Amino acid sequence: MPLSTVTAFVRNLITVPAANLRSRVAEDAEVLVLRHENAVLRRQIARVRYEPADRIWLAALSRLVPRERWRQAFEVTPTTLPAWHRRLIARKWTFTRHRRPGRPSTASAVKQLILRLARENSSWGHRRIQGELARLGYPIAPSTVWEILHAAGIDPAPQRSGPTWRQFLTAQAHGIIAADFLHLDTVSLGRLYALVFIEHRTRRVHLAGVTAHPSAAWTVQQARNLAMTQGCRTDSLRFLLRDRDSKYTRSFDAVFEAEDMEILLSPPRAPRANAICERVVGTLRREVPDRVLICNEAHAQAVLTDYIRHYNGRRPHQSRAQLPPASDEPPTAATVTDLQAHRIRRRPVLGGLVNEYLRAA
Repeated sequence: MPLSTVTAFVRNLITVPAANLRSRVAEDAEVLVLRHENAVLRRQIARVRYEPADRIWLAALSRLVPRERWRQAFEVTPTTLPAWHRRLIARKWTFTRHRRPGRPSTASAVKQLILRLARENSSWGHRRIQGELARLGYPIAPSTVWEILHAAGIDPAPQRSGPTWRQFLTAQAHGIIAADFLHLDTVSLGRLYALVFIEHRTRRVHLAGVTAHPSAAWTVQQARNLAMTQGCRTDSLRFLLRDRDSKYTRSFDAVFEAEDMEILLSPPRAPRANAICERVVGTLRREVPDRVLICNEAHAQAVLTDYIRHYNGRRPHQSRAQLPPASDEPPTAATVTDLQAHRIRRRPVLGGLVNEYLRAA
């Protein structure tokens, strides 16, 4: 065999392991590069989020990597991979689709009713609420009522706070009448004062009088006139709520105390303590003097009387289920009226500044 042929054969024989060696070195280098990139990404990301498919793939590859190299190959802890694997096995052998449903959960409507009874009755415990539900046709266990109240953060009845101011005033509203002054500016820049009263239960407004000089004697006389009128039924009232104005004297209070009424004084500079009367005063100011030029006391008296007649007789109130203060009808469910069969008639008030609408007969 020629020497050149032997030399070429040896050279090729040496080249094959070198090529294999270089390919392995390249693969190892590529793995090192990937590991380094993975380490860089770990430093930048606080926590890696894995999808279910990623967990399946990593759990499967963990069987091919020696356990002592898991910490270098995987970002998760060594105990996480077996936990994922156990979860996959449990999911495989779980037949929840073929199981019968267990005890049905409490209907959301019943839960809302339980929470409503607890809010509206601060002294009711879970057994009292359970008894009320049974009477209404919702049989339920007392323990279930307790769990619903506990989950909603409602304390047991002895530890609950008392009624709120809204609940207290609503319970006492049937016996309260409030008084306050409304000021009006005339065309000639004069100042007039109107004394108004409002019953909390019905929201009925009473105009006592209008004057440019609201003295203490005038205020007492207006109180006497109000007590003698049939429009204000003082026999059903127990409290008079007023502020600390100097025009309300001891004689003014005596007029109402003679009717077995107690005088309630609001705190100084606290209009919210007499919020209902302050609200109606604001309504009267926006609806009458802000839209009508007042000439004198007689004009103011006539305009306010006309508007208060509309206020008591026709104006709906949200606190009374959209019924006017003078209405004694119980609130009924709303019914849809066929506008093709009924005509709506307008009745102007204050020259059309305010309108009332009626169905034509």
